[in-house]
This record gives sequence, structure tokens and C-alpha cells, in this order.
Amino acid sequence: MLDQVRRRLHIAQVAPLYESVPPKLYGGTERVVAYLSEELARRGHEITLFASGDSTAATRIEALRTAPLRAAGLIPWGNSLHLPMLSQVFETSARFDVIHCHVDYWSFPFARMVRTPALTTIHGRLDIPELFEVYRYYSDAPLVSISNAQRGPLPELNWVGTVHHGLPANQLRFNSGCGKYLAFLGRIAPEKRVDLAIEIARRTQIPLNIAAKVDAADQEYFESQVRPLLGGGGVEFIGEISERQKSEFLGNAIALLFPVDWPEPFGLVMIEALACGTPVIARPCGSVPEVLRDGVTGFLGSSIEDLVGAVHRISSIPRQQCRAEFEARFTAAVMAANYERIYYQLIDDRRTRTQRNGGRAERVIPGGVVVSEGTQRWRQDLGTA
Repeated sequence: MLDQVRRRLHIAQVAPLYESVPPKLYGGTERVVAYLSEELARRGHEITLFASGDSTAATRIEALRTAPLRAAGLIPWGNSLHLPMLSQVFETSARFDVIHCHVDYWSFPFARMVRTPALTTIHGRLDIPELFEVYRYYSDAPLVSISNAQRGPLPELNWVGTVHHGLPANQLRFNSGCGKYLAFLGRIAPEKRVDLAIEIARRTQIPLNIAAKVDAADQEYFESQVRPLLGGGGVEFIGEISERQKSEFLGNAIALLFPVDWPEPFGLVMIEALACGTPVIARPCGSVPEVLRDGVTGFLGSSIEDLVGAVHRISSIPRQQCRAEFEARFTAAVMAANYERIYYQLIDDRRTRTQRNGGRAERVIPGGVVVSEGTQRWRQDLGTA
């Protein structure tokens, strides 16, 4: 296996077309695809990134669209507009050792028609019953979850690993200061519960800075439910911020508030805060208890009283401890090493099945690759101690 692990691979990374890779402002999936592509290239692999033409990830990019769908006002047509890109990827599949897709179930029919192993990372929620029959029909498709909790609605699918997201180690600056305000960063939507963040701040009489995107679909919610809560009482709405602004915004916060009320698949903003040394106060929904360690990198609380109490105790969490947790579990290097291991296993499995069938590739690729956070032992196995 060691010779196989050290082999250089040609990997197709297939990103959503909604934002550039990485995005200029908000965009979690596209940001992760950029970090993964660049880190895999740094590890010696040949990467071809299929994305919008204005993408700036430091790797080879193939694009059929010059601008992302959001900027062009084409989000409602997004599902259909991904089809030409998927055709381009799979019609030329023979040039790749593995195809890694980040576009949900849209790649599943294409993957069944080619010999090249194809892997899909599911980045969103799975608790949508109307889509269960789609996933179950393509239950042979090899999938990676971004948290173990994400698998809950469909545990029977062909999960070949869980790989937590990671960030470049030096992208966000560590700040040892005690902070000046509470922070909310991300997206304004009912399930993100910015209203709870505002209530927590007002009960603790600590200023709250909100740096968040408002999608068109959530504009009415923002105007009717959130805007009336803004202004006065130390609550400031900043709007979207760029990647360059995050170190200052998160690093100067006492804590990040993450009071989500939905089965959160991962929660990239939590590890962004930890990278800055900022502890997180969150509700234990979805992936949150996997990402945060209660009492170590922040506090978990279900009720408003629990969350308010956590703010009063947050100074007991050492900020260096938060940064150390980020470096051990959530860097792009850890993420890429874990994906790399899955790639090699899929390639080996496909080769074994093809040989067993006299050169005819089987469609079904069973699960069984178990991946968790990267460890020093795994990095040594991969020849990258």
C-alpha cells in the first residue's frame, strides 16, 4: 500500500458554480474546495479544478462559465446550468485517477457511466424527505460526510469516510487579547438564529457585531424579523465581510455566538474562530458537539439561560487552547491527508474489482473506508510525517 500512497494522482475537483473558488465574500463549500485543491497540489498531485472562470485558486482551472451564478443573477437556474460542466468532466474522465465532486447528487448518474472512481462530498443538510429516494436510488455512490452527525437521516448510504473541513494554517491570525464584543458571522436565515445572538448580547450587556450575508430568499425574513432588532443596545449589523477582514473581526471578539437551530452539517465559522483563538458559544445541534469540545474550545448550551451563562464563563477558556485545537484537527493539511487516503482506497477497490471481473469494471463501490481527524500516525503512513 505504501507505493500506492506515494503515487502522484491526477484529481478532478468539481466545484459548485454559484460562487468563485474561493469566493470573494460568503461561500463555505467553494472556500473548502479551494483549500483542498491547493493543499493537494502542494502535496504533489496534479489538480484540475472545474469551477467558474473567475476562480483564483492556485491550481489549473477549467471553466465553461466566466462568472459565478450568483453574480450573474442565475441562482434559480443553477441545477440546470451545472449540467454542461458535469458532461465536460465525465466525458474526459479517462484522464483522471479520481473525480471528486462537490455538487450534491447531480454527479451520480454521470459517475455510473465511467470507469474512473468518482467520490462525492455532501456539503449540505440531508434531512429533506423529498430527496431520500434520489439518494437511495444511487445508494452505490461513494460519499464522504463532513461530520458524522450529517449522516443521521440516511445512515444506510455508501459512506466511505467522514472528513472535517480544514483551513490553511496561516490564513487567520491568532489573537491573544481578551476581546471587545461578541461576534456573529455567516448568513442571516431562520435556522442560524441571529435573533438569539441578539438576545444573548442584550442580556449580558455586551456589544454584538453581526457580519452576515442576506440571501434573496431570506430578505423578507431579515426585513420583518431581524431588522427591527437592530440598532441600539450595542447591536451593530456590518453586512458581508471578506476573507481578509475575518482575522480582525473574529480575533477581536470575546466569543463567537453560534446559536443554530438546525442539523448543522459542519459550521466552518466555528473553526475560523478557533484559528483566531476565539472560543465559541453554541447550541448542540448537528455537528456542533463534534467540532467543539465543551469546556475546552467553548461552551454548549441548549437554553437561552445556558448560553447567557456561558458568556459570563467564557474567559475561563484559554485562547491558545482554541488555536491548538485548530492546528491539531482543522487545518487544510489534515483535511487533504484524510481525503488522499480515501482516494487511494477507492482506486485500489476499483482496480481489484475490475481484475476480478476480467477487466470489466463493476458499478458498485462498497463502503468501508473509515476516516476521522488526521493523526500523526496517519501522516506517517502517507509518507508526510
